[in-house]
Amino acid sequence: MSDQSKYIWFNGAMVPWKEAKVHVMSHAIHYGSGVWEGIKCYKTEDGPAIFKLDGHIRRLYNSAKNYDINIPYSPNEIKKACINVVDVNEFDSCYIRPIAFYGFDTLGVHPKDCPVEVSVASFYWGAYLGEDSLQNGVRVTISPWKRLSLNAFPPSTKASGHYLNSLLAVQDARKRGFDEAILFNEDNLIAEGSGQNIFIVKNNEIFTNSEDASILMGITRETVIELCNELNIKIHVTNISGDMLNDADEAFFTGTATEVTPIASIDDRPVNTGEPGEITLKLRDIYLDIAHGKNPKYKKWLTLTEKHKDLDLSSLNI
Repeated sequence: MSDQSKYIWFNGAMVPWKEAKVHVMSHAIHYGSGVWEGIKCYKTEDGPAIFKLDGHIRRLYNSAKNYDINIPYSPNEIKKACINVVDVNEFDSCYIRPIAFYGFDTLGVHPKDCPVEVSVASFYWGAYLGEDSLQNGVRVTISPWKRLSLNAFPPSTKASGHYLNSLLAVQDARKRGFDEAILFNEDNLIAEGSGQNIFIVKNNEIFTNSEDASILMGITRETVIELCNELNIKIHVTNISGDMLNDADEAFFTGTATEVTPIASIDDRPVNTGEPGEITLKLRDIYLDIAHGKNPKYKKWLTLTEKHKDLDLSSLNI
């Protein structure tokens, strides 16, 4: 990645990628005490455009609030940093990762006086589940690991430590030759993928679950629900059982990195014919057209980065 990205915004200044360092005794390294976002910037005819930037920044601050992490920068400053790391690295499209975490002061579970450090990185990242996943779908497996309980962690908080649960699920899936995992929750209902929300289609109607199922309230999930309502596709936000999943006509994942990815099979059992379904493909194509700025109606969801115009070059540690 360092060959593709030159600079990272780190604690208020742009620094060379290789100089963005933290202490090995930082609280976040030992206890997972960080919150972050994954954001995508797309190439459009008007220039690089960040998809739903305001929503991601809002969720970052909500996540921080849930863990009493006081981010020492305003939302507008982090928003500007996200825009600037795209421009200073001269990307037409990229992935953006802002993170706020406890650094080093004292060791112990309680962070006490540990400072909150913040960085925003940008880098090129191809298709999260493989280059052909958007076209042909992915092979998934039911994970032996359960999604974290509502009473154990706040599921809609995008926190570093939460992803150890996801790590266990996806490592198990990959070891067994699958692309991704689906996790059940403690009520033995479908929760989500290791880093994706899940939708199923039955009789031309769409079903997805709610926050009560121990899921992250995904921004792409929210987008797809809104698109379904505008397209008059009936959508139900309800519990999804294993039987409903097995009997689905179509199934797909959503997520910032995943976008709208068809699920071809579950434990080597094809979803319907095993080919991506008509509704899944329709939503995928509409979503990607919007993200690439091809649908004027939804340009409100895009934040254009004005090439170098907004950069305070005096802050660059170059």
